[in-house]
Amino acid sequence: MKQQYSISSFSIFLLFLHYTNTFAQSPAAAPAQAPAVVVAPPPAATPTQAAAPHGITNVTKILEKAGHFTTFIRLLRSTQEDSHLFSALNDSSSGLTIFAPTDSAFSELKSGTLNSLGDGEKSELVKFHVVPTFLSTSQFQTVSNPLGTWAGTGNRLPLNVTSYPNSVNITTGLTNTSLSGTVYTDNQLAIYKIEKVLLPKDIFSSNAPAPAPEAPAPEKPTKAVPAATVDSPVVPADISSAVLFMHSNVVGSVGIAAAAIFAL
Repeated sequence: MKQQYSISSFSIFLLFLHYTNTFAQSPAAAPAQAPAVVVAPPPAATPTQAAAPHGITNVTKILEKAGHFTTFIRLLRSTQEDSHLFSALNDSSSGLTIFAPTDSAFSELKSGTLNSLGDGEKSELVKFHVVPTFLSTSQFQTVSNPLGTWAGTGNRLPLNVTSYPNSVNITTGLTNTSLSGTVYTDNQLAIYKIEKVLLPKDIFSSNAPAPAPEAPAPEKPTKAVPAATVDSPVVPADISSAVLFMHSNVVGSVGIAAAAIFAL
């Protein structure tokens, strides 16, 4: 009897240990899950990044980096042609060519020339330096003159290019200059440096002051001639007739005189 009680007590003790271990291990028995990976969202684009499409060149930035184009940059911005260039480079498939006058080129203009121009004339002056197609230096050998510009074409806006083995000459009828270097080129935009401002006839020939008429030379005063000394006009006469007439009168007078003597 005591042995059965001992076995029963031992069995109960084993069951108690089993359930105790089961309850104690059940939370830890679940397989551990990998921690969740938190993916940070990409940073929001700044307004400047959103406003600048990829691959678009900024003409004024290029000129600022090159240096010596302060006046031309100021004209581009004051006429808002810099924005026009930005849009054209974004939308155009044919590209652009710009002839950029240096600061020394503008300094050669007569003092006050730019200030004397209206807003429309300043805009036209800038556009006259922009050709609406990309031209490499080798392509100047085959272009047709006159070149069309953003300012237009015609007798009042001529822009002629002549290519030589080592130079490219540009004439407008008022300006004669040559390309003095390449500022930038990327097969879409070409910017060439020039040492004179391209002056279109449409603006500057009409505004050029006409030369003052020369004053007539003062006439020398003429002396008054007394009426008595003024000879009446002489009608030319046949000299031979006058001589014959005088001869006839003389002969007649001699004959009359002889007849009178014989009568006495």
